[in-house]
Amino acid sequence: MSHIISYSTADKADVLAFLGSNGALSADQLRRLDRMRKDARDHQDTLDDQGIDWGLSIPDALDHLIAGRADSDAECAGNAYHAALQHIIDHNASDPSDLGVYSKPSTFFGLVGEELSRLGVPADLLPNGYLYGGLPLEFPFLPCSIDGYPAIGHLPLAKAKPAADAYRAVLDRVDPDFRYDLQELIEKLDFEHTEWEHATREFDWYTQDTIFFSLT
Repeated sequence: MSHIISYSTADKADVLAFLGSNGALSADQLRRLDRMRKDARDHQDTLDDQGIDWGLSIPDALDHLIAGRADSDAECAGNAYHAALQHIIDHNASDPSDLGVYSKPSTFFGLVGEELSRLGVPADLLPNGYLYGGLPLEFPFLPCSIDGYPAIGHLPLAKAKPAADAYRAVLDRVDPDFRYDLQELIEKLDFEHTEWEHATREFDWYTQDTIFFSLT
């Protein structure tokens, strides 16, 4: 089975505003919440059509998160909570882009991380640490997904250029099996840094600070 790594940029405060809000939201946020609920229902319909039962529906998981809880004891509750949170992120972020499709992304990027670490790339910039490494510290705890999918990772936009520069510096020494994917990651991080730098300089309303990654 193949898994897709997608990403988008957002202000993490915009996402956090929905968690535990109990519906105490602005008119614009309530409109977004309506769209999140529709997408959650559509997502659940797709799971139902596939005969997939997580023991907690995605719409119910979304309601839990809005209420400030993630305490379902369903065996696959983590799957539902991560899927629901991704819908919240999606409605507060830029349009998503795909990093790539991988048969075993955690294994592959784990090996990439070992290779980069061997070549001196700092631990906080290793891709396996942020592509599916969890949420920012300010976010509430979510139970893990069964089998690791879906998963959410994040990288502060301020670290996009340092990460790209660190990979670029060792690219010619990286195992050839990893070089293409690493070059793709460098290009995407470079682009996100350029967009972030331009927007923060030109627009006083721009507050995006995080790249969120989605592994499905």
